Amino acid sequence: MTVRKLISRQALAMGTSVTIQIVTAQSEILASQKIDRVLALFHHMEAVCSRFDEDSELSRLCRQTGVPVQVSDILFELVRFALELSSLTNGMFDPTVGSRMASLGFKSHYLTGATMTNELAYDQNATYQNILLDERTRSIELTKPLLLDLGAIAKGFAIDLAAKELQGFEGYLVEAGGDLYAGGSNEEDEPWQVGIQHPQYSDQIIGTVRLSHAAICTSGGYERRHAKLADQHHLIVPQTGHSPNELLSCTAIAPHAMLADAFSTAAFILGPKAGYRLLHDNGLEGLFILPGLQLQSTPQFHLA
Repeated sequence: MTVRKLISRQALAMGTSVTIQIVTAQSEILASQKIDRVLALFHHMEAVCSRFDEDSELSRLCRQTGVPVQVSDILFELVRFALELSSLTNGMFDPTVGSRMASLGFKSHYLTGATMTNELAYDQNATYQNILLDERTRSIELTKPLLLDLGAIAKGFAIDLAAKELQGFEGYLVEAGGDLYAGGSNEEDEPWQVGIQHPQYSDQIIGTVRLSHAAICTSGGYERRHAKLADQHHLIVPQTGHSPNELLSCTAIAPHAMLADAFSTAAFILGPKAGYRLLHDNGLEGLFILPGLQLQSTPQFHLA
């Protein structure tokens, strides 16, 4: 009988805790080497997308206005996806919210403490429509001074790249800050069991789901509260800068982590009714937790 082993490692990357788990009967050395490559992917994504690092590719792009800037394939694809979702939600999801977030005081990474040092004068009226893409030259032009924030999709994209790297193993799970992709099966040769955090008690879960070859991500206002404003958190309506409070959290299940990450954020901002339609119309499953802890879900979202 072949013995399947669970090999696990945890590290800090992209400003959050990243956990890699591999279930395999193959060599532990091979698994360890793959984990090294996966963690390198996360560090590379941070070098591309961090708005807290003035040397990141994203920060360098945001210092150039009115001119096309040739960018890496990763940054181009992330921005293109963000614009597609912005258009789909009529701007309720908008990657140009970085300057509003900074003006509200969200200038320091909530885990690492890294602080933005870029003090450029950004146009508070800039929107996703002020971002122009040129597919031929793989360039991005910002037509107004703006600060991009790709936090709602970059982590998910990194998880997807990691999952692709681990496809040869019998089972694997990639988690970054509570967002994850579960591939294959766990050490008992069953679908992975994943807990959904209770929005009011950080040490508790409100339920679990079984996953295999799928991603799950949760967005909630409880993650990063404003230090002084009770109703303000890091998820904001782009047009006003105010935080929606119709939901405590929104969880989305999707074939890829970038989809789950982005759509859980967008659905949270839209609220329970419009958010439900967004997930349902795009073939995704989701769970909405309302302020009274009432649970609403799409038809195929089942808590174990």
